[in-house]
Amino acid sequence: MLKIAVVLGSTRPGRRGKAVADWVFQQAASRTDATFDLVDVADFDLPLLDEPLPPSLGHYRHEYTKAWAKAIGSFDGYIIVTGEYNHSVPGALKNALDFLYGEWNNKAVGFVSYGGTGGIRAVEHLRLIAAELQLADVRAQVTLPLATEFESYTTFTPSDRAVKGLGTVFDQVIAWAGALKPLRQ
Repeated sequence: MLKIAVVLGSTRPGRRGKAVADWVFQQAASRTDATFDLVDVADFDLPLLDEPLPPSLGHYRHEYTKAWAKAIGSFDGYIIVTGEYNHSVPGALKNALDFLYGEWNNKAVGFVSYGGTGGIRAVEHLRLIAAELQLADVRAQVTLPLATEFESYTTFTPSDRAVKGLGTVFDQVIAWAGALKPLRQ
């Protein structure tokens, strides 16, 4: 069975992404076509990229990099939950993506984003990063504007539109992860 990670990309104290990632993971529990795990970038305590060799070589020196590589490498696909910080990707998420290369290759990725405009600009940047990491990004995405999906801009209250959209993201990530499996073997 395919194994998909819900990757929480924000490490900020009081982050809204935790509630969003928990919701994505809870919605995934009803799926029978893949298994899901929640992977929180904050749990890995990655410093700014400090590996002496390029990640494309796969020769990691630090134990935290090896732990991150082992975790990420074990999945067939990803759903990245991201906020939008200054019209782009949170620094901690970009750093976590940059630490690895081969572990991302030939896998599917979908996005659930939140922010003032739903995190659309962060996802556009992530799509460029995904291409370089040889991740196949799916078309569907869930955008969660703070004004409509968060009560008083703080408490996450997903709409029916968000629930439906997430189902489509699951469908596409699982389909693509399966289709890419021969390339990973």
